[in-house]
Amino acid sequence: MRMRAGAENLFRATSNHKVKETVALELSYVNSNLQLLKEELEELNSCMDVYQNESESISVPMIPLGLKETKELDLLLPLEDFISEHYGEEGTLFEKEIKEFMELRQAMRTPSRNEAGLELLMEYYNQLYFLDSRFFPPSKSLGVFFHWYDSLTGVPSHQRALAFEKGSVLFNIGALHTQIGARQDRATLPGLNQAIDAFQKAAGAFNYLKENFSNAPSLDMSAASLTMLVQLMLAQVQECVFEKVTLLRAQKDFLTWLQLAQEAARVEDAYSLVHQTMTQAHVKDYVPFSWTTMVQVKSEHFKALSHYFSATALCDCPAASDAELPEHEKAFIQFHITMPEGPSLRVLLQDPEERRKLGKAHLKKAIMKHEEAMRIHGLCKILRKMDILQEVLSFAHKRSLSKYSEIDHEEDFFETGDAPDILPKTHQKPEIKPPNFSQVKVTDLFHRLGPLSVFSAKNKWYPVRRVHLRRGENGFGFTLRGDSPVLIAGVIPGGCAAEAGLKEGDYIISVNGKDCKWSKHAEVVQLLKSTGEEGVEIGVITLQGSEGPRAAEKKAAAMSSGSGLLKSNKENSRKSLMNSKSASTLLIWNKKSKRSKNSTYSVPFTAVGDNEAMY
Repeated sequence: MRMRAGAENLFRATSNHKVKETVALELSYVNSNLQLLKEELEELNSCMDVYQNESESISVPMIPLGLKETKELDLLLPLEDFISEHYGEEGTLFEKEIKEFMELRQAMRTPSRNEAGLELLMEYYNQLYFLDSRFFPPSKSLGVFFHWYDSLTGVPSHQRALAFEKGSVLFNIGALHTQIGARQDRATLPGLNQAIDAFQKAAGAFNYLKENFSNAPSLDMSAASLTMLVQLMLAQVQECVFEKVTLLRAQKDFLTWLQLAQEAARVEDAYSLVHQTMTQAHVKDYVPFSWTTMVQVKSEHFKALSHYFSATALCDCPAASDAELPEHEKAFIQFHITMPEGPSLRVLLQDPEERRKLGKAHLKKAIMKHEEAMRIHGLCKILRKMDILQEVLSFAHKRSLSKYSEIDHEEDFFETGDAPDILPKTHQKPEIKPPNFSQVKVTDLFHRLGPLSVFSAKNKWYPVRRVHLRRGENGFGFTLRGDSPVLIAGVIPGGCAAEAGLKEGDYIISVNGKDCKWSKHAEVVQLLKSTGEEGVEIGVITLQGSEGPRAAEKKAAAMSSGSGLLKSNKENSRKSLMNSKSASTLLIWNKKSKRSKNSTYSVPFTAVGDNEAMY
């Protein structure tokens, strides 16, 4: 792709006719090679065989996603420099924490295809919240590029926005759920339940990504692609629900066959919607042909099954008795999209010959749909290699043909009518399960920098001041409030604290050399009380923009109505875009800004109660 870009630039720039001819020849060669590579990549990345379950039972293959890949990232120097510059600490003292984070990122690149792999991705995702809060200020870039490759095409993208890293990890969480779902043994009830859960969680991850992030630089994370993926996952859930009903309804009577037919019609409906989405302008050229074909094959296959089950209900089950008739009538009224032509419902349900006629019409439609599914299947080279799919389609087709020959009589002179389609209905609607980020607990690796409510990338403070205090007749002359770190909420004019230069709004970060960033109110008070006549040395910082007597009151008022720390499962909305000085425009991929009545706002002040004490 870089060779093509270079050749195109040269073609536009040169005025030499001979050079243009040579470049045009090279361009056609590069383009043909690029097309071949893309086709090979599509075949590799859209491969379904590798993720399917290995049981001997025959089940229709599911469509899983491959994970996005990323380059290694060295954060040691950028983070050390930021710690020295922003936090005023020796960056090299945090080498252990930085390396631990880098090791976590390295492990996240190749997660195991199970629950442990999901936990690893979730742990890294949650750590990114702390990294964002500590090292990514709104107005400045860290100078680090995050490189990720498209899940299907392999096309590389890179950005400096941490939102791109978060979104890519979230995509991989969804993709890993699809692989876990596809691997389940769907011939068993536990396997089916696990597959349903996995595909619902995959839909939740992709939907969360679509709703909370925008301006994705890669096609796999565009809104159109994510919408398609959510619908695909829900269709696969619906397919699992159909298989579950088939498994649970061992004894099949008239009403059970009707239920199976409607469940199959619901699956066909879901896959038809996915196929429509896959053939839209922004998605059509991106989605692998094997996926589009598979979805179309499944749509036709399940439509055929819905008609086959309808015919079985009518032809294999005895005519309704007077006692059963009301219940059968009620079910049959809501069975077809349009009522079949012919005799009344009561006659249809109680006359075996009328039942056979309608059953034959349904079987005729089932055979047509089976043949259409097999025709579409034959168009795709990748699907032709999937023996299991071929076996499933062939078996269903032969079963319908066999049933048709059973009920077809030589003396039939009536023309087989066109059976109406079955009304889709399901007893278990698919659910979009959003990611539960709080499920995996993490601790801030950079805990030693201090509480995030104050010591974060978005806050700035003046250099640490060391103040020596001696206790006067009326104590030190200040009011303390809050925990981690303790705030000087008030300074008495003319008192010891005022004379030493302490101000309202200062945070106490050390007492006699002991670090107090994480100390509770009572611990700081105890340290102050234990000082003798020689006095005490207090280290304080003042946040920039928080000076003045009313600043602390405003912050305290803000904090009394909300919590100071955002939970680890929430992203930081960032409105400002980082500008790139390079020739190409850098798209910054940010979380969509949402505000609601329940929004929690982070302010540089720890949550405090009304307790305030004078010292």
